[in-house]
Amino acid sequence: MRAILAVYDKEGIQEFAQSLLSMGCEIIATGGTAKSISDAGIPVTEIADLTGSPEMFGGRVKTLHPTVHGGILFRRGHAEDEDEVKRYSIPPISLVVCNLYPFVETATNAENSFPEILEQIDIGGPTLIRASAKNHSAVLPIVDPDDYDKIIEVLRDADGDIEKISEEYKRTLAAKAFQHVAHYDSLVAEFLRKDDDFPERLTLAATKIEEFRYAENPHQKGSFYTHDSIYVKSEGIGAFTQLHGKQMSYVNFLDADAAYNLVCDFEEPALAIIKHTNPACFACSSDNENLNELYEQALNNGDSLSAYGGILATNRIVDMNFAEALREVRSPDSGTRMFYEIIIAPGYDGAALQHLRKKSKDLRILEAPIGSPLKDRVEIRSVRGGFLVQESDLDQQIEFQTVSSRVPSDKELADLLIAWKVCKHVKSNAVAFVKDRTLIGMGAGQPNRVASAELAKQQAADNAEGAVAATDALIPFPDTIEVCASAGCKVIAHTGGSIRDQESIETADALNISLVVTGVRHFRH
Repeated sequence: MRAILAVYDKEGIQEFAQSLLSMGCEIIATGGTAKSISDAGIPVTEIADLTGSPEMFGGRVKTLHPTVHGGILFRRGHAEDEDEVKRYSIPPISLVVCNLYPFVETATNAENSFPEILEQIDIGGPTLIRASAKNHSAVLPIVDPDDYDKIIEVLRDADGDIEKISEEYKRTLAAKAFQHVAHYDSLVAEFLRKDDDFPERLTLAATKIEEFRYAENPHQKGSFYTHDSIYVKSEGIGAFTQLHGKQMSYVNFLDADAAYNLVCDFEEPALAIIKHTNPACFACSSDNENLNELYEQALNNGDSLSAYGGILATNRIVDMNFAEALREVRSPDSGTRMFYEIIIAPGYDGAALQHLRKKSKDLRILEAPIGSPLKDRVEIRSVRGGFLVQESDLDQQIEFQTVSSRVPSDKELADLLIAWKVCKHVKSNAVAFVKDRTLIGMGAGQPNRVASAELAKQQAADNAEGAVAATDALIPFPDTIEVCASAGCKVIAHTGGSIRDQESIETADALNISLVVTGVRHFRH
């Protein structure tokens, strides 16, 4: 048995080499790996001694040699291949242990120049990995230090004979090896194409972070992957740390993402409670950092019935006062203590975190980096037979244009901007009522806009007098305006652009309310 070791990540490599040696395996290694193994007192042959060729061009050429790849790729039991191995004195290789240069770390370091980054594009490593993975029936490709212990166990059970190892296990290693290289190459391609978000051929790099007990429903399987990227900083739920509670579920991730995206759209203090990805409660403040007051404001004026069992998110650090409120505040509807599946914030005071942990052993407490997760350049959604890619719906600098006779006040415009932002995070067709910087009514996911307006009116009840309304697209018929006005709304914002816009303006004037157009649409399907 003979192994080639060429690793950048040298974690566990000395122990692994020692275990191989104990089974009579000859160790061959590249320069840095050979030194690490030799420093541990383990006999090792340098790759240059095997090939008779020194490393060339500053280390660019080390393992690219027929002696190396012939020993990996020749077909065992194939008469012509066996003859060539003997003719050219090529020693057979049974294991290839290789992981790659730290390209991502180099490419994301602003101090590195383009030529320095190019030097970290590994050539010999991927070639070794691909060769061994192709011939995995005779050569084990090993790319993950976490696999070392299992490999040794399997080799010992097989008495060091690769042929005795199950084909299933060898194929698993081969698949992992090709995936390792593909992931690496995807990141290199992303770096080189830079601003081209929609190339003719798109490959994505992702890493599995969590495997769920089940996905959206118990009969479905699912996992969570982070989107690995050179240019897109991982923020929000993609970079969360779970500080307490049960394992996150598929649905938890969807709801947590929706909640944190909403509050991160606001620079001012904001708090949201989400249920099934739609906001049940929301409030923000222009000058008040007191989360307790924001919480009370959001809960008492929003859909507190739906908030129970929801996901609570804020864009401010959770302090002890707010932690106490989260444990003690009762539902305005039932009088029972409020219960949440998840709490998300950019950070927690030490005492606050300990206090929340006592609330429930199941409460999921997440810490996620502040900033807008919507800064991701693209969003991806699957459809049968493919997937859709689009730029994220980033926060637009809206200029409200009043088209009615009545002109909204500064206070109404401030509320309208909040309603417009909240509306972006509601499933289409979406209508949001806001009053005093607080969501008081919301209609979501209806096939027609007027039905969503009716839902928002029903939820706001008698609290909508003096409120403002926003909808995510154009108002096609005056009936939506009539419903919002009948609820008590004094200002309505929509995209504009309908062939019936004039009818809507005339209806608004007849009802003495302000109609504002944005020129921007926020569909959310």
